[in-house]
Amino acid sequence: METAKPFTVAIAQTPPVPLDLDASLEKACAWIAEAGRRGAALVVFPETWLPVYPFWCDGGTFGRWEHAPSKRLHRRLIESSPRVPSPATERLGAAARDAGVAVVMGANERDGGTLYNALLFFDRDGHLTGHRRKLVPTHGERLVWAHGDAADLDAWPLTGPDGPLVGGLICWEHWMPLPRQVLHAAGEEIHVAAWPHGAERHQIASRHYAFEGRCYVLAAALFLNRADLPADFELADDLDGEVILDGGSAVIGPDGRYVVEPVHGREELIVADLDLDRLAEEKLTLDVAGHYSRPDLFELSVRRDRPRGVRDAGVRDTDD
Repeated sequence: METAKPFTVAIAQTPPVPLDLDASLEKACAWIAEAGRRGAALVVFPETWLPVYPFWCDGGTFGRWEHAPSKRLHRRLIESSPRVPSPATERLGAAARDAGVAVVMGANERDGGTLYNALLFFDRDGHLTGHRRKLVPTHGERLVWAHGDAADLDAWPLTGPDGPLVGGLICWEHWMPLPRQVLHAAGEEIHVAAWPHGAERHQIASRHYAFEGRCYVLAAALFLNRADLPADFELADDLDGEVILDGGSAVIGPDGRYVVEPVHGREELIVADLDLDRLAEEKLTLDVAGHYSRPDLFELSVRRDRPRGVRDAGVRDTDD
C-alpha cells in the first residue's frame, strides 16, 4: 500500500510589531516566505497576532471608566487593525501566493469603529478563502471586541483540491461544544487552535480537540516581551516582568499526543511533518461526526449569515 507523502506545516511563534500594522505585515510576509523555503504547505499565526493580542484587557487599569490612557490605547489598536478585505489582506494573500504556502492569520479586524477577533484563511494561491469572527469574547476581551458569528465556521482545502481540510477556533471557543461539532462535521483534518499563550489549560483543550476530532491540531501561541512594545505604550505601569506572553505553541496528533511538544520562552518557526494516513487509522475507535454520532437523536442547525444591525425591510404598504 502506498504511503502518503508527509504534509509539512509551520507555526510562527514570533512577536508582531505591536500597534504598527505596516511593520507587522512586513514581518508576517518574511515569516511566510521562510515557511515556504522550509517546505511548509501551511503556516499559522496566533490569536490576533495582527497587530497584537490586547493582553491589557484582563487586568490593570484598562477597565476603569473614562480612563484617558486606556481610551488612547484603544484608539491606537483600532487605527492599526486591518479591514477585511483591504490592502493589508491583499498583501498577505500576495505573500502566500509568492511562497506557495497557505496562511491562517489571527487579526484584530476593524469594521467601522468596532473590532472583531478574526481568523483569516488564505489558500496557497493567495485567495482569502475564509474569514471568521470569534463567537464570544471572554471576560475583559468584551471591552475590546464585538461578538462574532458562524458565517465562516467551516473547513477548506487551502493547499489544493486534494489537500487536507483546514479549519480553526479561537481561544475559549474550544470549550464551546457546538462549534467544535460543526467543524468535526465539516470533515476538518487540520485544526488551527489560535491562543494568546499556551498555558496548561489551553494545552488540555487543544489535545482534547485533537482526540475528539481525530485531527491534527496546530496550537499557535504568541511570544511577546515587554521590550517588543512601543516606547510610549500607554499602560506600561501595569506591566509586571519582562515576558508578557510566553509562547507554548505545539503540534498535536489525532490521538491527542504531541508531535511537537510546547515551545516556551523563545521566538521560533516551528516546523513539523504530518502523516495524514493516521487520520483514518484513528477513526477506527471514534468518529464523532460519523459512526459515533446519532443523527436520529440529535440535530444541530447553524445560522450562516453575518448579522447586521440595520436591514432594509422594503417599502411598507399604506392605505391612501
